[in-house]
Amino acid sequence: MVVPELRPWRAARPHVVRITNAVRPRLARAAAPVRPRVARLTRAVKPQLARVPRTATARTWQYTALAAGAGLALAAGVVTAAGPWGATGQRTAERDRAAALQEPGGADHGRASGTSSRAPRPAPSAATVLADLGRTTTTVKTAPGEKPLTDVLGPLLDAPELGGSHTAAVVDVTTGERLYGTGGDTALTPASTTKIATAVAALSALGADHRLTTRTALEPDTRELVLVGGGDPTLTAHPKDEGWASLRTLATDTAKALKARGIRQVTLSYDTTLYTGPGLHSIGVNDNLAPVSALTADEGRTDDSSSGPVTRVPDPAADAARKFAGFLQDAGIKSTSPGPSKATGRALTLASVSSPPLSALVERMLTNSDNDIAEALLRQTAAATGRPASFDGGAQAVADQLKRLGLPVSGAVFHDGSGLDREDRLTADLLTALLVKAGSPSRPDLRPVLTGLPVAGFTGTLSTRYADGAAGMVRAKTGTLTGVNALAGTVVDQEGRLLAFAFLASGTTSPEEAQSALDRAATTLAGCGCG
Repeated sequence: MVVPELRPWRAARPHVVRITNAVRPRLARAAAPVRPRVARLTRAVKPQLARVPRTATARTWQYTALAAGAGLALAAGVVTAAGPWGATGQRTAERDRAAALQEPGGADHGRASGTSSRAPRPAPSAATVLADLGRTTTTVKTAPGEKPLTDVLGPLLDAPELGGSHTAAVVDVTTGERLYGTGGDTALTPASTTKIATAVAALSALGADHRLTTRTALEPDTRELVLVGGGDPTLTAHPKDEGWASLRTLATDTAKALKARGIRQVTLSYDTTLYTGPGLHSIGVNDNLAPVSALTADEGRTDDSSSGPVTRVPDPAADAARKFAGFLQDAGIKSTSPGPSKATGRALTLASVSSPPLSALVERMLTNSDNDIAEALLRQTAAATGRPASFDGGAQAVADQLKRLGLPVSGAVFHDGSGLDREDRLTADLLTALLVKAGSPSRPDLRPVLTGLPVAGFTGTLSTRYADGAAGMVRAKTGTLTGVNALAGTVVDQEGRLLAFAFLASGTTSPEEAQSALDRAATTLAGCGCG
């Protein structure tokens, strides 16, 4: 069984370049000097795309930028400066955390991943996004004698490498016009592209600025200290927290609060009651996902890795509580061996630590195809909407949220948030609709769905793909299970149109060959000026 793997998440310094473009009718020309070493990188990786014939009367939108950031910059062209976005329109979370890697580090499904300590050095982060596209539309037609998009894309998606069943859809994000479709309303196994739906549902239900909090609570008169899990999948016990909530910091702050009350010994327990139902995924014990718990540190990993498949502890909550007890001991507080409990309404909160905003968690989940974050966000969506915070309750909550957004959910079936369940079903029409919704100027809270997509040839699960194609020009979420390959994301064609696409294939026999076939189709979109 081939299952998605994770990649290291490292912060990158934002060496930003601006995009030069001669866009009519609404985009102003913007140009800025490019730092010498960034310019060298641009020349080194600028993709040479084979140009598909386009209309002679169409106006070409010229743009040049760092290849690693071009896909993001154009894909987020509809961004307005709002909420967690900076004044330039760039996602603050991405600027702080984007890791456009220049070397392979075991990015895609089924390959071993390096640890954070061995991860390659980050390349410059994505460029500032373009100004708001507003209501600008294009009227690109196919000139007589030239191939329309159907004739260009169809043969590529009919490749035998894509197995016995495939569906596809391509939509103009700005206008909502469907440019291509084959079986777009047929539901197939989506694998990890399910995470796009999970992300949209979570952001819609909770908001991009929502944070997940882990706290300690002292029961009055008993000196019972309860470590209360808030469902933060990024809580870390590592010495360097790299901006994520730290279990060590929580222990230090708790010890200080206890000492201020004259307490130096406690009965330690932990509370995981935020989540309900079984924690073990239907795939069983698996190196790609820990048992889901409201309290976990470093995703229950048994080594010091931060991503990739690895053996997980059987009880993440007990493991986190034991580590917390050790940190308390280091801070001068003795405790009993921790056991499960539940904090009462009378318990006094002593200290707390919170995750980065949900926008950052969504970006990390999509870039790295992080299954643990996906299953946590499924339950957080359920809890926020009054559903049981379980696999079943979360699946229903996601479906409900997408329906409320007016998305085409007919045929869609959810069993989890990660896409590891082979019984999940999504359509190409739904996936493209999710991406169009995330690009809507009226929904800036959903923008992390676009900014979190891996960049072809540079980040996450696409870092080692597109070496000879549209590196930096395609942003897409991958999906791979045994016999299943999928790709859904955004690309800007040669006419400057921002396109959302979704390709789903079932019955594939070689994941590598299927991935190459999907990559060729996405590369063709990037080089296309056809109608």
